Amino acid sequence: MAQHLLEVNGVSKVFKIGSILSRVKLVAVDDVSFTIPADKPVILSVVGESGCGKSTLCKMILRMYEPNEGEIKLSGFSYRDRKYDRLKFLTSVQPIFQNPFEAFSARKPVDSYLFNTALRLRIAVNKAEAMEKADEALHSVGLSLSLVKGKYSSQFSGGELQRISIARALITRPKIIIADEPVAMIDASMKMNIVNLFKELKDTYKVSFVYITHDLSTAYYVSDYIATLYRGGLIEYGPSKAIMDNAAHPYTKLLMDSVPRVGDKWEQNIEMPDLEEKEYSITHCKFAPRCPYVTEECVKTRPGIKDLGEERKVLCYHPLL
Repeated sequence: MAQHLLEVNGVSKVFKIGSILSRVKLVAVDDVSFTIPADKPVILSVVGESGCGKSTLCKMILRMYEPNEGEIKLSGFSYRDRKYDRLKFLTSVQPIFQNPFEAFSARKPVDSYLFNTALRLRIAVNKAEAMEKADEALHSVGLSLSLVKGKYSSQFSGGELQRISIARALITRPKIIIADEPVAMIDASMKMNIVNLFKELKDTYKVSFVYITHDLSTAYYVSDYIATLYRGGLIEYGPSKAIMDNAAHPYTKLLMDSVPRVGDKWEQNIEMPDLEEKEYSITHCKFAPRCPYVTEECVKTRPGIKDLGEERKVLCYHPLL
């Protein structure tokens, strides 16, 4: 048995943007590495501001993008392996996307998506068995086929549709679910229902989650581990409580300070920096232009990953710990 369920090793993704005459290389994901264990289910939250590379990383894990550099392995098998079994991959790795209203056509009943998933991926051999699998998956998210059957997406709330999306993902009994901003389009009152469901499913079905989010409050609540991205680079990784309570990287601390806390009064607005193309091409520390602790070495070369112990890592010359 492989030691790791998922291995992301030195992965980078480069896009070319602009016209032919003024084309610019944008390093959307820059040398990112992390693992998810095979012996226990975990929830890893990948956090950072918009444009930091979270969704691009997510799409590489889902095989929607191919890395320019590095390697991704699932249960010990490389994505670059020519013996790639598409059916096996799709039953092992399932996605949940940001906008549940875009996941379902307004012209098709939502239950048809569940039936088709079961039949197409050979989880069921006929329609009757597919209905059983769909009903079982729907019950796991607090719904049932009798409540869903024959209805269209317009007849459900965003929270209900997202739960149906989760049920669809569960039909294959995946080893890992990649959830890309799954609560971003949901009413605030329903967000905790979804993240609570992730925790419950992790324990009940022994499924791991990669939870892509900029919502730090839900990340803190639901995660076993947190990975912080900045301008495409992984700058801090470790157990969620340790990182949220005592960040080692100045940028992670800035993110943590932006989370409202009961009893705290904001004396001033906390603003995240605007996206600037040039920061993606920096070869030294990408956070150096904004870091209050910057030194000469920070603007000369990029720091290496420092092991802080207890599964914590940070990409910084001067960690705050």
